[in-house]
Amino acid sequence: MTLDVEWAKRWVRTAADAVAANRDALTELDRQIGDGDHGANLDRGFRAVVARLDEAGPDGGPAQVGDVLKLVATTLMSTVGGAAGPLYGTAFLRASKVCGRESIEAPSVVALLEAALEGIEARGHAHTGEKTMVDAWQPAVEAAGKVAGDGGDGLAVLRAAADAADAGATATIPLVATKGRASYLGERSAGHEDPGARSTALLLRAAVDAAEAADPA
Repeated sequence: MTLDVEWAKRWVRTAADAVAANRDALTELDRQIGDGDHGANLDRGFRAVVARLDEAGPDGGPAQVGDVLKLVATTLMSTVGGAAGPLYGTAFLRASKVCGRESIEAPSVVALLEAALEGIEARGHAHTGEKTMVDAWQPAVEAAGKVAGDGGDGLAVLRAAADAADAGATATIPLVATKGRASYLGERSAGHEDPGARSTALLLRAAVDAAEAADPA
């Protein structure tokens, strides 16, 4: 299927709902190994993004998928504190640069995910195995690329990415953090899921839900 600008807008709104519903859970994860503000910060950020979409009205606002992603990026950077704002902001900004069109298909979905991951790695200097959101993004990119290579459509690529991100987030639980604030805990960080990896899984699942809303089959 083709993923258009209306899908991108639904993704934002669905992501905002998912973050709001999981705000306390994300905050608790972050309380265990971080600052304890991840859920609240992301909730504030995505509420602000939705507000900016609402201001534009149904007939205004972003005209391309990349425009929506850039709106997310700039809003998160200006409203979200801690590490999440710069990291997610950079991810969406990089992704926006490869989606400068009214609709995207499977190869562009992969490019979107790859660009987002590259942005996070560049901004956070993180790699897989360090108990960060990269541990969700990297398997998502790999799974998406495989499905696209096998001829899957955009929705199938998103589903694969979301499933892999979910598994990747869960897989951070036994890891010892070697990057970010959680690394200060050393061995005590093991046994806790990384909040950024979990929020990554939530955002990618929201992308799937937004697509399925237009194509329930």
